[in-house]
Amino acid sequence: MHSITFLQDLAVVMIVAGLVTVLFHRLKQPVVLGYILAGVIIGPHTPPFPLVGDEETIRTLSELGIILLMFSLGLEFNLRKLRQVGGTAFLAAFLEIVLMIWIGYEAGLAFGWSTMDSIFLGAILSISSTTIIIKALADLGKTKENFAQLIFGILVLEDVLAIVMIALLSGVATTGTLSLGDVGVTFGRLGIFLAAALVGGLIMVPRLLGYVGRFKSNEVLLITVLGLCFGFSLLAASLGYSVALGAFIIGAIIAEAREIGRIETLMEPVRDMFSAIFFVSIGLLIDPKMLLTHWLPVLVITLIVVVGKIVSCAFGTFVSGHDRHTSMRVGMGLAQIGEFSFIIASLGMSLKVTSDFLYPISVAVSAITTLLTPYLIKSTDGAVNWFDRVAPRPVTTYFELYTRWVGQLGRKRHPSLATKIVRRWIWQMALNAALIGAVFIVAVFLENRPPVWLKRLGLGNEVLKSVLWLAAMIAALPMFIATFRKLQALGLLIAETHSPHSATGKPIAMVRSIVAQTIPFFGIAALSLFVLMLSSALLPQFNILIVLLFIVALLTWLLWRSFIRVYSKAQFALEETLKQPPAPRHDHAPAPLPSLLREANLITLPIAPGSPADGRLIRELELRTRTGASVVGIDRLGTSIINPGPDEEIHTGDQLLLLGSSAQIEAASKLLRGG
Repeated sequence: MHSITFLQDLAVVMIVAGLVTVLFHRLKQPVVLGYILAGVIIGPHTPPFPLVGDEETIRTLSELGIILLMFSLGLEFNLRKLRQVGGTAFLAAFLEIVLMIWIGYEAGLAFGWSTMDSIFLGAILSISSTTIIIKALADLGKTKENFAQLIFGILVLEDVLAIVMIALLSGVATTGTLSLGDVGVTFGRLGIFLAAALVGGLIMVPRLLGYVGRFKSNEVLLITVLGLCFGFSLLAASLGYSVALGAFIIGAIIAEAREIGRIETLMEPVRDMFSAIFFVSIGLLIDPKMLLTHWLPVLVITLIVVVGKIVSCAFGTFVSGHDRHTSMRVGMGLAQIGEFSFIIASLGMSLKVTSDFLYPISVAVSAITTLLTPYLIKSTDGAVNWFDRVAPRPVTTYFELYTRWVGQLGRKRHPSLATKIVRRWIWQMALNAALIGAVFIVAVFLENRPPVWLKRLGLGNEVLKSVLWLAAMIAALPMFIATFRKLQALGLLIAETHSPHSATGKPIAMVRSIVAQTIPFFGIAALSLFVLMLSSALLPQFNILIVLLFIVALLTWLLWRSFIRVYSKAQFALEETLKQPPAPRHDHAPAPLPSLLREANLITLPIAPGSPADGRLIRELELRTRTGASVVGIDRLGTSIINPGPDEEIHTGDQLLLLGSSAQIEAASKLLRGG
């Protein structure tokens, strides 16, 4: 009977969502607001009778919607963007989040709300809506402008910080308090989890999807991607994190795969369906009577969001060296809240630590600020011109001088080669430490919650601890050895660069030798202490521990080179994934074909061994963008592929049929031959 009820509720949600989509497109209003309004209309709080009233159905729909929405946001996220956003995005995002959390917390206390309600309100107000902002900028045709690129960078950082915030709020809701030690432990565990998930995922997932993509079956690829999405969400939930965190991380990992263009195309209808379900389920939870009761907080909080975000984001952008016009456009473009705010509000409700009124208030504020966003972006020029008219001349002159001064500082910073090398080694050692920590955390998790297959082995408690500790040590040995080698290199580099080169003789050589040996010694000692702290729950009795350490030492001596090769292969696979050129997204229209067909030529070009095209996808070559010529056919071992898709892989021995003008064909031939 419950299955019929669920099907009925799902049918109502989709029918109403479809009607709303058509209506709001006709009215040229954000469809997201229509979905929320539809949820209010058919929800259990709207008379004369609810069309959807089963709480279990509402909860299930919301959970599915959250997973697919966060997964889609992860697909739009790109790890390379973190290296490109620069100091502006870091500073603006940090200032915005800190200021809005504080203002939201103080506002909640001023309304007489509980401490937990106030904390969650601050978190809800701190994150802007990626979906709404991108849609608004696209509608206004401003996505290519400089301020829009800064906004996208800030949104990337906000997404990352929102994930951290969700993990922290889960800890606060569970314990009821948040001490400095709790924050450190939460950040440490989350950092280890993220490092292990990203490194392991970036090594394995793109290769898995590359293998699946060779089947040329959209069905197989889609099912594999959805399996990864729900499987990783379940893994995150089993480790005590939210399903939203797991879905976002696996989406970001899949975004690095070469098949991302096909994946986005396949996921688009699934994403649209479950996004509609998610936003309708938000409306299902809203009681209109509660909004009427709390109309004053809605208006006050809306004002706080608009003013607070404009000031904080504009100030952060300006301080980092951008002019006041660009800074104001960034601030006014980020003055709203959206999907992450809903997820944080849902977290408070699901953990039963926030009041019932907080969720509908958050949705109402989001709806109002969403409607205001396009008008705020359009009014930026007028606001800046007004400021220039009323502000004293010395103030505007100071702003201009400050912008030029910071810009000159940024251009003067050029770290030396040695500094770059040391930074890279430190990052690699920190990553190794995080991976080692992840290995031992998994071992402790298995000891506390042994799976069925482990229970069936019938091992005693002490034996189980010994086996898990030994297995974790062996798994961590490649990272241990790599870290030791990096510490040796770091010691030699520091000894060489910080000793007087003109001095000779044994005393100087002895000092260099001491420095070169001291750094790896203390580094490995600190790493060993870190491992002992993590594995304290697994440590066997002293005499057994001595035997296990002897086994570990013996394996290290026998398999030293093997461990180095394993680590090197994994490092190469990771760097290969991160260094490959970013895949063009499916919404990027290809360059048009030559319109004058009478000037078009068709030639056959063989792919010789060593060609730059060997092993690459057609879209990775960007042939039409760079030369104007197009691959319209491939002859491969007697098999013809007519009008190959952008995800077709080129191989040595292929005969490519190229279409274009004489100049375009010549340019394409040089590109494909490596000339």
